[in-house]
Amino acid sequence: MRRFLILCALCIVCAASAWAQQAKYVFYFIGDGMGLNQINTTEYYMASAEGKWGFGHLSFADFPYTTYAANYSANRRVTDSAAAGTALATGHKTNNGMLGMTPDSVNVSSIASWAKQSGKKVGVCTTVSIDDATPAAFYSHQASRKSRNAIGRQLATSGFDYFAGSDFRNPKGDDGTDLHQICEANGYTWAYGYEEGKAKWRNAKKLFMVQPKDAKREIPYAIDRREIDLTLPQIVEVGINTLMNDNKKGFFFMIEGGAIDHACHGRDAASAFYEVFDFNDAVKVALDFYKKHPKETLIIVTADHETGGMVPGNGRYTIDLDLLKYQTCSINEVTAKINAMKKNRMKKSWEDVKQLLSECFGLFTKVDVTWREEAELREAYEDAFEKNPTDENLYGVNFTLTTKACGILNKKAGISWASGSHSAGYVPVYAIGVGAERFHGRLNNTQIPEITAKIAGYKK
Repeated sequence: MRRFLILCALCIVCAASAWAQQAKYVFYFIGDGMGLNQINTTEYYMASAEGKWGFGHLSFADFPYTTYAANYSANRRVTDSAAAGTALATGHKTNNGMLGMTPDSVNVSSIASWAKQSGKKVGVCTTVSIDDATPAAFYSHQASRKSRNAIGRQLATSGFDYFAGSDFRNPKGDDGTDLHQICEANGYTWAYGYEEGKAKWRNAKKLFMVQPKDAKREIPYAIDRREIDLTLPQIVEVGINTLMNDNKKGFFFMIEGGAIDHACHGRDAASAFYEVFDFNDAVKVALDFYKKHPKETLIIVTADHETGGMVPGNGRYTIDLDLLKYQTCSINEVTAKINAMKKNRMKKSWEDVKQLLSECFGLFTKVDVTWREEAELREAYEDAFEKNPTDENLYGVNFTLTTKACGILNKKAGISWASGSHSAGYVPVYAIGVGAERFHGRLNNTQIPEITAKIAGYKK
């Protein structure tokens, strides 16, 4: 009998020990388009902008456990965000363009759903549209990432506790449905901006935070943001408060830095760096939480894919990244400024345009421009005001003048781009907290949610 009691006591101790090792709070950060070189080059830029040698330190790059993961999809070596998001959300490979289902269109549940089924609160947020591919992979099942209205309906019925980011791409569907009303009918309280989010989280059963009504619908690039615009750190702060409210069981919180990818599609290095800074500041908010709950928290930082084939170096044995500190706005914003010029019926002079390029990129005044480069820019200027030529990428249409000016600055800074699209490069994986040591060796992206779920004790 005594031996039996001792055995039972040991079992209870072992069970308690195993439970203590589970992550009650999980932060799952995804830097969209944030490959190893986006991180490496941002850290070089941090040091260069301050006149220092070596590299700066992004907080997550100093996490104690670091590895990398392959991210090919079921039908392409180079994945898109839908397939990569599905792998990171569900642990299943699928075809490019598909969300939350296998290549043969069988629905698969996500780690966010596993967390919800296990009694946890769940948050999903981003700096781009909440119905964009990566966040959608955590709550939606669609054969095409373009099925925006259907994706929005599935968000509304997900039962998740917190959503935040840019609003739906098309809140009112072609069939007359209003996604806002559908969300409200399913218990979501709308908060327009950070101040409303702070005021409403305590009394909201489920919260949905988007841009303020008097701001742009989409969250601008970090380099272009005004004080009124949402930032990712603000989104995470309100999210933590919402998910912790009347909650004893813990949470799962997916946080996407979505516009890193957008900036890299436009081959706009400075804007990409600012997006990484914004992402890093959001990680710092999670780290502050971790310091208060070190024995219960797991933070994972990874990416879905690399965008642009960014490389710090272009043939010279030096890079001058400090030149990028003279860029004051994104290439999309420069295009908007040129469009504003064009609305004036009187054609602006080349000197006026040179002044704009100086203000936005530092060209001519702080960054030397050769006569050949100026000739190229002037030709593009003539075309911009006469023929209207543009360069189109996945998330923007810019004047050739704008992309040439940004390209000249990038080249002088020492940055190369392989393309304006995704690459098949490995993505980084960083972890800190409970169970973080389980992220080691070369991984496949499908393993990341599986390992995380085991650490957190989620039931599928």
